[in-house]
Amino acid sequence: MTKRVALYLRVSTNEQTTDNQRRELEAVAQRAGWDVVEVFEDAGVSGAKGRDKRPAYDAMLKAVTRREVDMVAAWSVDRLGRSMQDLTAFLGELHGRGADLYLHQQALDTTTPSGRAMFGMMAVFAEFERAMIVERVNAGLARAKAQGKRLGRPGHSEKMEAKVRELRSQGMGIVKVAKALGIGVSAVQRIDKAVAA
Repeated sequence: MTKRVALYLRVSTNEQTTDNQRRELEAVAQRAGWDVVEVFEDAGVSGAKGRDKRPAYDAMLKAVTRREVDMVAAWSVDRLGRSMQDLTAFLGELHGRGADLYLHQQALDTTTPSGRAMFGMMAVFAEFERAMIVERVNAGLARAKAQGKRLGRPGHSEKMEAKVRELRSQGMGIVKVAKALGIGVSAVQRIDKAVAA
């Protein structure tokens, strides 16, 4: 019986493309004699986002639940998710429905016990890598603050702040002030808070 396979493609930014992932996975499917029944693609979506923020990922899992596919094929483990919890839940959902997983970069096929074990180990490393990135970013921010660097958006000039206060004191709404002065609503709110303080 021919395996019905769903391809899952994802890139984190809109500048990237899923073309290479698609081409490689379609070639694998052809060599293996799989029937690609659907291609699910999340473009410009981080793997750290949950299922609710990844529409194609959600649709793919629904197809698995309806038993429309026998296997999900993806380019790499990091295309599926970045946390151990998400990846473990994903694999559990696949196996609960009798579906398997193929990961091209890792040459992983969960139809084998060694494939399932390898998937669990890779999930651990994916989570570790993400934790390391977060740690480096936080250390960089702390160092910048310690050096007295100002983080966040630059403030507006005193002249602009005075105009905001003047229009707000005349009873003009936040959105109207922002439009009148050509600045963001959040900037008007920030200046308002500073006045209230």
